[in-house]
Amino acid sequence: QVQLVESGGGLVQAGGSLRLSCAASGRTFSSYVMGWFRQAPGKEREFVARISRGGGSRYYADSVKGRFTISRDNAKNMVYLQMNSLKAEDTAVYYCAADEDYRGSWSNLEVLDYWGQGTQVTVSS
Repeated sequence: QVQLVESGGGLVQAGGSLRLSCAASGRTFSSYVMGWFRQAPGKEREFVARISRGGGSRYYADSVKGRFTISRDNAKNMVYLQMNSLKAEDTAVYYCAADEDYRGSWSNLEVLDYWGQGTQVTVSS
């Protein structure tokens, strides 16, 4: 069992930065592929970024590529999302998620094993 708790959200002006953190419980954190997702009001939850178990492979949605950076610290059971050059369209609730048996696609969000409760990010224009 893994529990995920996000923090670091808030209100920021367009062009600003925020760093989201996700703290994971459990001894097997390093066995999970980790990801960040977001959900804006009235929209479906969408993929933002993914990081491999060891942290050596990272993948981003086109909408955030070059602006967001995902990282992890397996010794601390933490995953992070550094968000720079924020835009109004980045406004959403951001969730971290864990997948123990990653099979190459997150097109079906039901394959993810654990989700955090989310943290609100609001970007004012």
